Amino acid sequence: MSIEVRNLVKVYGTQKAVNDVSFTVGKGEIVGFLGPNGAGKSTTLKIITGYLEASSGQASVCGIPVDKDPLAVKQKIGYLPESNALYTDLYVREYLGFMAEVHQLKNKKEAVERAIALVGLTPEAGKKIWQLSKGYKQRVGIAAALIHDPEVLILDEPTSGLDPNQILEIREVIQQQGKNKTVLFSSHILQEVEAICDRVLIISKGKLVADDLLSNLQDSSGSEVVQVRFKEALEAAWLERLPAVTSVSKKDTWNWELECSDAEQARKQILTLAIEENLSIEALQSGSKKLEEVFRHLTS
Repeated sequence: MSIEVRNLVKVYGTQKAVNDVSFTVGKGEIVGFLGPNGAGKSTTLKIITGYLEASSGQASVCGIPVDKDPLAVKQKIGYLPESNALYTDLYVREYLGFMAEVHQLKNKKEAVERAIALVGLTPEAGKKIWQLSKGYKQRVGIAAALIHDPEVLILDEPTSGLDPNQILEIREVIQQQGKNKTVLFSSHILQEVEAICDRVLIISKGKLVADDLLSNLQDSSGSEVVQVRFKEALEAAWLERLPAVTSVSKKDTWNWELECSDAEQARKQILTLAIEENLSIEALQSGSKKLEEVFRHLTS
């Protein structure tokens, strides 16, 4: 396993920030690490990367125990902390060259240019870091994490504070890296996790409350969702009386999201309703519950 965490505990005074957390992440996986603020996500990531010492338990990276050889672990890991602290007075290439020296790379120039190309920094590589947009600063942070071609990439809130276009760009970088590296990243943007990850870890109040494939988590909610768009405006009561529908949510005048006990039956009942009431259906689709609903259920 690329990352192995066993019975990890971190105590601050009388508070357990991380409470008996265990999980593994294999090579080639992109795994989302979710939790409310203060749940213990960043603390766990800092312990895995060797920047924080655990109170008890064990974290290993590529078979190397973090507490036994933290320097060897850091050579295996590319880490983007949430703060993404950069030397903003340096030029992009200058900063990445410095990071290459920190990792004692032999072909520093080649490593810098490779990292710049990997994250799409080429158009801005001649600027000082303070001149960059936040999206490009995040790319610099990811390039620094990739400079030594690590086996494991750990990203703490990599898309925090970015606009939608920048989020899409960083998402593409993460997906490309996930093809041949192990990627563990935390995020508050659940749509990003749904778009990038197949597997999700959810932590709440220091405890791991979920570790499963995204599809399994959504299916385990016990209900399905049907989305329907009518050409006409109608009252919620018309949909609420359908036997297979358990709750109704109005998105706008024409769009509705229905939580159902049986999506197939609900679709049939919606079609019957449309025929009986002479309604025109413009779109009708079903799926699993959204990650946002599962997250709220597990962390509330």
